[in-house]
Amino acid sequence: MNRFDLSAHTAAAYDRNILRDGRQPVIGITANYGEQTAKLAEGYYKRLIAVGATPVIIPPSANKAMLLTLLNRIDGLLLSGGADINPLFMGEEPQPQLGGINDERDLPELLITRLAFNRQMPILGICRGIQVMAVALGGRMAQHISTTIKHSQDAGRGVATHSVTIAPDSTLYDIYEGHGPFVPKEAPYPATVAVNSFHHQAVSDAGPHFRVSARAADGTIEAIESCEHKPFVGVQWHPECLDDPDMDCQPLFAWLANEAGLYRRAQQLHNQVLSLDTHCDTPMFFTQNVDFAKRDPRILVSLPKMYEGRLDATIMVSYLPQKQWHMENGTWVPVSTEGEFACSPRQYADSIFDQIEQIVSQNSDDVALARTPGELLLNKENGRKSIMLGIENGLALQGNISNVRHFARRGVVYITLCHNGDNDLCDSAKGEQTHGGVSDFGAKVIKQMNRYGVMVDLSHAHEKSFYDALDISKMPIVCSHSSCRALCDHPRNLTDEQMRALAKKGGVCQITAYPGFLRSDEKASIIDLMEHLDHAISIMGIDHVGLGTDFDGDGGVPGLADASELTNFTRQLLKKRYSKSDISKIWGGNFLRVMTQVQANQ
Repeated sequence: MNRFDLSAHTAAAYDRNILRDGRQPVIGITANYGEQTAKLAEGYYKRLIAVGATPVIIPPSANKAMLLTLLNRIDGLLLSGGADINPLFMGEEPQPQLGGINDERDLPELLITRLAFNRQMPILGICRGIQVMAVALGGRMAQHISTTIKHSQDAGRGVATHSVTIAPDSTLYDIYEGHGPFVPKEAPYPATVAVNSFHHQAVSDAGPHFRVSARAADGTIEAIESCEHKPFVGVQWHPECLDDPDMDCQPLFAWLANEAGLYRRAQQLHNQVLSLDTHCDTPMFFTQNVDFAKRDPRILVSLPKMYEGRLDATIMVSYLPQKQWHMENGTWVPVSTEGEFACSPRQYADSIFDQIEQIVSQNSDDVALARTPGELLLNKENGRKSIMLGIENGLALQGNISNVRHFARRGVVYITLCHNGDNDLCDSAKGEQTHGGVSDFGAKVIKQMNRYGVMVDLSHAHEKSFYDALDISKMPIVCSHSSCRALCDHPRNLTDEQMRALAKKGGVCQITAYPGFLRSDEKASIIDLMEHLDHAISIMGIDHVGLGTDFDGDGGVPGLADASELTNFTRQLLKKRYSKSDISKIWGGNFLRVMTQVQANQ
């Protein structure tokens, strides 16, 4: 091929069919700055091109609109090396050994790192970049390190001059395994890798979101990575400069390109699939005057977090704490005459729905209420998030069956029959078996829910109540936030037999992110949640599972800590090679199938 024949180059590119989805993953590289010039060392972009990514330069500007626009158009972020970071960003005064700072770069890079982190976008930090990651996200760096190893080498940039030790249970270990002088993975000790070194600063505290994954012989932190099962890695050395022919164009860049491709696929899926979280308790925080329109740290579900996590819809429940009412002369009455619960159960539930409607009205450009699957899809097409209404604890009916019709007209899509205590509908998983299952009144309520198109939710129900409700209901039932008892022996979880019975009647089990329902020691992560999902699918089949996080009701685990992290759930599904059809079912399709069937009966 004639290298000067442009048409031949174009044809060859098409013939190679590099991209199945139309383009390579696009990775933004932060530019260095000096002498009124934004510039970039060639190693960064050449390494990315070599591993099948398209690099773009990010100029050092803190313009918010520009940064947000860029983030919407790239699939990964590479934080490049360069000058020292201004210590004032850590609340410190400069030490005498501080080198030259670059005020053009500091704020833009700290901002884009936090914004990319909030979106779960893959990040690779190199030298200065690892320090930016730490400072931006709650860690710290040493302005100057005093060590026994020369970390600012005089040798050429492509020469490795010292070694780092990599933790065997780390992402970095997996990245480097099989490349260069590396200890085999089966060895019961850490691995060493030879690196180059051009720095006098280093991370001193990885912060709450990272763990240390490599150190030099003198103890200097040489690498950090996510401790929350997310695609974030930072290294203190300069892999883009190393000349070792065994490194295969640097495994770190191949890792970033692969993760960026996965991120891109997840984003594409969220464009095509409706994502629904079937249980959140955000209204529990309304008394704290939280701001749903902002990234309020007090709540796990808010508009910004829904946008960041690509969550299309959530079912917000009016949760009625059992202890706030007691039965008196056959009627539920409040325990206290003061405070938010100094009203009847129905009045309290209605007050929560009134507040949700007010939030929706105040943010009508971004969010809308939905009652049906069709309304959910219409809201997504119009660029709006959706909120559906649910009730957690059937005592909201306050013993009056006509209230089923009342709440159905308000738009309630499901009622969780009970919570952590027996009520007048049924026995709870944590109750005293007052009725021996579903009560006579509870049976009438279930039939009335069938009549008015309200789904029966059996999360929190006792096992006998569960089977009773399955027999009574003419429609499929749901468990809006439950997990698998075979993996975590908790009475709130479903046995394999319950899951089989649920699937046989056409129902769904929505795996929850509540730590105590995933592991008995409550030290759960998104990996444990995925194991529960896989188990439920193995028992029930792909058509009967979904996700009900229980966010703001103590739900949330590392890797899936709030609504902004829900694309990480999609990333895990893709890593497990679930198909687009399967992911669509898990992300709400199965639940909406049941909702459609139940609502068609009214």
